Amino acid sequence: MLCVGLDPDPSRFPGAWCDRVDATFEFCRDIVDATGDLVCAFKPQIAYFAATGTEGHLERLCEHIRRAHPGVLLILDAKRGDIGPTAAMYAREAFERYGADAVTVNPYMGTDAVVPFLERPDRGAFFLCRTSNPGGSDLQDLVVDGRPLYTHVAELVAQRWSARGSCGLVVGATFPSEVATVRGVVGDLPLLVPGIGAQGGDLEAAVGAGLDRHGTGLVINSSRAVLYASSGDDFAEAARREAERTRDAINRAARAR
Repeated sequence: MLCVGLDPDPSRFPGAWCDRVDATFEFCRDIVDATGDLVCAFKPQIAYFAATGTEGHLERLCEHIRRAHPGVLLILDAKRGDIGPTAAMYAREAFERYGADAVTVNPYMGTDAVVPFLERPDRGAFFLCRTSNPGGSDLQDLVVDGRPLYTHVAELVAQRWSARGSCGLVVGATFPSEVATVRGVVGDLPLLVPGIGAQGGDLEAAVGAGLDRHGTGLVINSSRAVLYASSGDDFAEAARREAERTRDAINRAARAR
């Protein structure tokens, strides 16, 4: 149930990599190859590539993941959300340009804005629900008709949007009680759970709160803790050790449930 997030920051690459033309692609590729047998998913964050003008590296990375690790889910972390025609272009970007299996989507603009992400039977979307950042409470905890707004989002995804296509929800490990609440609303829909590692989320509590009735149903993301487990040339080996440690901790927590 481990997902490795790919958020490449060139300022944190090992010194010997800084002047390489293909540094972003090669750094991420080596992380992917070092951890590919330990994970259920990879989640490249598009902003880290776009900000440095390396979208071409992201295209190559996604192609490499699909070719070298075909059994691993490829989730494009883009958090798209716009009016229908624009959303259709974002869906085309995610699913055709990058070949993602799923994309993260902001549900705030409602049904017509999310339909383009749900029209392909072999692709899916993870909708922001109760996010891991502290400021998420500003809106997501607002009480609407007697309960938090994020529970309305969960209900909408589970009861309406999942009938149109493959859906999951993003719920942060930093709020384990909310993970349990969302699980109670959505049944066995998959939950993408960021917030462990550098953000300090409680892995054991999140696993205990979020497992579905089959003892799975979680995609637990760790980004910086894996990517930057070492600042030296052994970064890939260190990433594998950290990924293995995290995978084993997830499995222990699942067995202890």
